[in-house]
Amino acid sequence: MKIIDVEPIWLRVPGLTEQCEWGEDAFLVRVHTDQGLIGIGEADSSPAVMCALVDTPSSHSTSIGLREILVGENPLDIERVWRKMYEYSSYMGRRGAAIHAISAIDIALWDIASQYYGEPVHRLLGGRVRDRIPAYGTFIPDDDPDANRRIVAGLQEEGLNRMKLGGGLFGLDPEHDAAVLRSVRDEVGADAELAVDLVYRWRNYRYAQEQERRMSEFGLSWIEEPLAADDHYGLRRLAEASGTPITGGECLTTRAEFAEFIRETTPDIVQPDITRCGGITEMRRIQALADEYSTRLVPHGFSTGILLAATVQFLAATPGGDLVEYSRSTSPLSTSLVTNPPPLVDGHVLVSDRPGLGIELDEDLLERYRVRIGWGGQS
Repeated sequence: MKIIDVEPIWLRVPGLTEQCEWGEDAFLVRVHTDQGLIGIGEADSSPAVMCALVDTPSSHSTSIGLREILVGENPLDIERVWRKMYEYSSYMGRRGAAIHAISAIDIALWDIASQYYGEPVHRLLGGRVRDRIPAYGTFIPDDDPDANRRIVAGLQEEGLNRMKLGGGLFGLDPEHDAAVLRSVRDEVGADAELAVDLVYRWRNYRYAQEQERRMSEFGLSWIEEPLAADDHYGLRRLAEASGTPITGGECLTTRAEFAEFIRETTPDIVQPDITRCGGITEMRRIQALADEYSTRLVPHGFSTGILLAATVQFLAATPGGDLVEYSRSTSPLSTSLVTNPPPLVDGHVLVSDRPGLGIELDEDLLERYRVRIGWGGQS
């Protein structure tokens, strides 16, 4: 079996000149084979950059576009093909965006292999250790603190008694943050698990320490990305001093970057995103690293049902994979692109036993939001 094409797909709900919120754009890839099998992958990154990394003509032996690298390869040789992509595109970055694009393709290769062998991805990863995974619902809080009561009440009606909020105005003003958390905690009750995502908005260790103390009254499960991921010193001091678990890592790529991050910051939880860190192949290595350093791994995942399905398949075969993020974005890319996302039942995501990622795309929706950009500009 050979790869005959790599199809980059850019989706966007608002127009190109309009403001875009989390979950309102996406980059997908379809890897086509000569036997008719098609693998689907995703990178939660800049779609325009991802398309360029796939389409770009080669400059020299270590600056080659990903399509050119892949065409003619056997998609079942996942580990060898991963290394080839990594080496032949190294001038475009061994971290960051280049690895994001490799992540999407790696997920698609696992999808193809799983279809080829007629087994779910989790079986190729060593076998399922759980058939349902506890989920926490993630949402962007409303600017009106009291309006968040309705949002979290809806989550609880779905069976989600674990939740996380972040984005919008949250993290910019301590008084606003306290008002949001007070409304949410009052609505969900003391037994609900509540976490926050600061998106790097706390500017330094001293400020972060002060804000962590202010939030302690709300009984948070963790504080995510309070400082920039490369502020290793500040994150380490905060993790050592905080009474609330400190997490991070969603923007990091490859086990090399995670090794440095875990050793130097000692986070309570590390949060790689399977569509950014290097795909399923590299996620396995990061999990082994987290185990070595006794760090809990809770994957990041706030995008389409493709990301969710890939994460669920990985966690189903991972002994420590006991929590999955469940995006409650209202974007149609999150709610409707995948017609059969992993179902949520009683606050748990069920694991599919279908071959491949086990998902199907709404082709009409895909075409409705597809952005077509050629070398000569938008078409």
